[in-house]
Amino acid sequence: EPRVPDMASIAATGFGLSALAIGAERRWAPAKEAADRVRTTLQFFAEKVANQHGWFYHFQDASTGARYRDTELSSIDTALLLAGVLTVRAYFRKDREIFDLATEIYHRVDFEWMLNGDSQLLCHGWKPESGFLPYRWDQINEGTLLYALAIASPTHPIPPASWYAWKRTPMSYGGIEFVSSSPLFTHQYPQAWLDLRGRCDASPSRLNYFANSIRATEANRAFCINLGADFPKSYSADRWGLSASDGEKGYFAWGNPPHRDNIDGTLVPCAPAGSLMFTPGLCIRDLRKMQQDFGDRIWGRYGFVDAFNPTTGWTDPDVLGIDQGISLLSAENLRTGFVWRQFMWNPEMRNFLRLARFQQCKD
Repeated sequence: EPRVPDMASIAATGFGLSALAIGAERRWAPAKEAADRVRTTLQFFAEKVANQHGWFYHFQDASTGARYRDTELSSIDTALLLAGVLTVRAYFRKDREIFDLATEIYHRVDFEWMLNGDSQLLCHGWKPESGFLPYRWDQINEGTLLYALAIASPTHPIPPASWYAWKRTPMSYGGIEFVSSSPLFTHQYPQAWLDLRGRCDASPSRLNYFANSIRATEANRAFCINLGADFPKSYSADRWGLSASDGEKGYFAWGNPPHRDNIDGTLVPCAPAGSLMFTPGLCIRDLRKMQQDFGDRIWGRYGFVDAFNPTTGWTDPDVLGIDQGISLLSAENLRTGFVWRQFMWNPEMRNFLRLARFQQCKD
């Protein structure tokens, strides 16, 4: 299918807004220029982008804000956008227009509507042609960010009990015990913004999400080491990393050990890059090894490529904003905690921690 340059991802926009705050803080761009770009983006979403009950379509026409083809109204992609909106709301809070626009965009989202009659579990999305999608956010995954935003909403909140309505599936790989249901990015995306370091919820296991994500990253590495027996050109103890990404034959949500479906030797740099905030030593060593071994083949204008396959020689020609985004945000959180600090400045997010009964972990 031909490329569609006017198709834009709302999730990538959430990462992009956060990147503008990082760029202004690090003086990669003049603060006024970054603020102007943020303001233009927020005006677009507040006034022009198609929405229903405050929710946005997964993909849109970047020029008009209209729904792209038959894409769904996406609850999780709206959440990723909102995370960026709240990040710039905090960072540029002295700019009253930015603050007010960001507040308007977040506060008009009708989280109760997305429950679709359920008392606790949110839907994946909605289409005007067929109504709500038949799937619920009922497992531990990237939906944790969505639930945090929904519980925290001062205008259309869902019950705090929703945080405890979804399954926390225990897993074990290579002697590593962790809770997961999906690829590595599902641990990374929520905690690029939510600062859960040292905080445990009130679930029976008193789950420490940050420590759990460390173990999920270690399990990903162990998984790749074992895959090295089948793909010796791709994986080793110091060259690893699988998560949802482009592949030579399409887009795959691979890399949740022990499932080996479709794995073909692809390496995904944003897997270790997105976990820099969890396991910096392992991830930095891995990324340096990739760059040392493959050089300009996998490093370009935007940093690492999205994915590549040392076994077949394939290199992804496309750039995915969500994958570049998680790499940048995780690196910045490792260096300074900047994104965590900005996002958690928002009073709604501090209120979420209270409503969901988070406490300091005892160990």
